[in-house]
Amino acid sequence: MTTSDGFVTTDDGLRLFYRQVGDSGDVALFINGVPIVDDFAPLARERTIVFFDPRNRGRSETVRDRSQIERGIHHDVDDLEAIRRHLRVDRVDVIGHSYAGATAALYAMKYPASTRRVVQIGPVAPDQSRQYPPHLKHEDETLQLALAALGELMKEQSTLDPIEFCRRFWTILNPIYVIDPADVPRLKWARCDDANERGYMPTWLQHILPSIQQLNLTSDDFARAVAPVLVVHGRQDRSGPYGGGRDWARLLPNARLVTVDPAAHVPWIESPSLVFDAIATFLRGQWPATAEQITT
Repeated sequence: MTTSDGFVTTDDGLRLFYRQVGDSGDVALFINGVPIVDDFAPLARERTIVFFDPRNRGRSETVRDRSQIERGIHHDVDDLEAIRRHLRVDRVDVIGHSYAGATAALYAMKYPASTRRVVQIGPVAPDQSRQYPPHLKHEDETLQLALAALGELMKEQSTLDPIEFCRRFWTILNPIYVIDPADVPRLKWARCDDANERGYMPTWLQHILPSIQQLNLTSDDFARAVAPVLVVHGRQDRSGPYGGGRDWARLLPNARLVTVDPAAHVPWIESPSLVFDAIATFLRGQWPATAEQITT
């Protein structure tokens, strides 16, 4: 498979870094996917996948003023469209993990004519105010210990070198993303040598997270996302509650859910055959046998 790097200029003048894997077939855009290119590259045997760093992330350009970040996740939605236009393709598949799973769905709502299919992996819930019962969220001792340790680390932040703080931050958080601690070394998103990544937390807290919390999606909004959507969610996800994945599959008009059990926030690491087979089947135009319709 061929691999090439490049940059796309957004409508407001920022340059976004992308890594393209493959050069044939349908085109899929993978939001915030650069750190996990190696994991998902095998899917590019049958298509072209463009993994990219969102604005203010990774090798993409750092924002220059508030106007380039204040819309939070909605900037990312429009940046997806800018990348599609740059690639000169009529329709794209969109893949998003974690909060970017919500980005992918919002893109399908805003740009339905440009969306072929959507894959959400461990997406945040569509309604951040909803409180899920215990069987639809996973709050165990691992999560509580991580949150307590993170609180202690934040007290030391002003005294620590930024790179050291970043490394300790991810050392604390990574165990919550997997069920088996032996899988922690396989997580690759702690890019602490990158200035954008070290400085991302204020952007997340001040702009990205509030924009997600302020979503007030209506039935009309969901109805605009006419493209098929595959939701892949670990039942023991501590970061994005499993109930949120079920809600996306229930509320979107043409969506189905693949439940990965046991698995937390990175189900492709914990159950690779199930996850990659399901995604590959879906991107070929069929529902995987493991996908279920959610009605309640």
